[in-house]
Amino acid sequence: MFRFNVRKMLGMVMAGLVLALAATVHANDLKLINEANETRALFKKTDPGLATFFERSPGYVIFPGIGKAGIGVGGAHGTGVLYQHGEPVGKATVNQVSVGAQLGAQEYSEVIFFSTPEAMATFMRGSMKLAGEVSAVALKSGASANAKYQDGVVVFTATKAGLMLEAAVAGQKFSYEPFMVVKK
Repeated sequence: MFRFNVRKMLGMVMAGLVLALAATVHANDLKLINEANETRALFKKTDPGLATFFERSPGYVIFPGIGKAGIGVGGAHGTGVLYQHGEPVGKATVNQVSVGAQLGAQEYSEVIFFSTPEAMATFMRGSMKLAGEVSAVALKSGASANAKYQDGVVVFTATKAGLMLEAAVAGQKFSYEPFMVVKK
């Protein structure tokens, strides 16, 4: 006759569910990291001068795709990867709401470079917002030559698809969460 221990069985089921969830989250994180790495390669290919920013920055965030749409009132959303010294350390999210003269929809990629570890720490705490005085540099060959940090960041964008009659990054709000580490 089998002795059935409900607590032990419940614990095993819960452990299995946690491992399955962790594997799914990890797979999604790997897909996002691959997309971010492809975006980094595209940015470097388009403007080889960006290699210096990638090498010298203590950290940067790559958003492979941010969707944006608006008719008078608009919004944008995207998910990306935060890199610290070239290594992916967590997932970042950007949200934006805007009101004003705007019409259309577009998808674009965005890279934010931090000039100091303190600027990156501000981002990681979720207290960084891009204000009106920070403008994005449109990605094209040679664009990085004249790009300057403002408030500890410099932003590069590249349109992927669509047309928008407003393309400011002002009002962007960010959140960050470290990647889940699953020990083997």
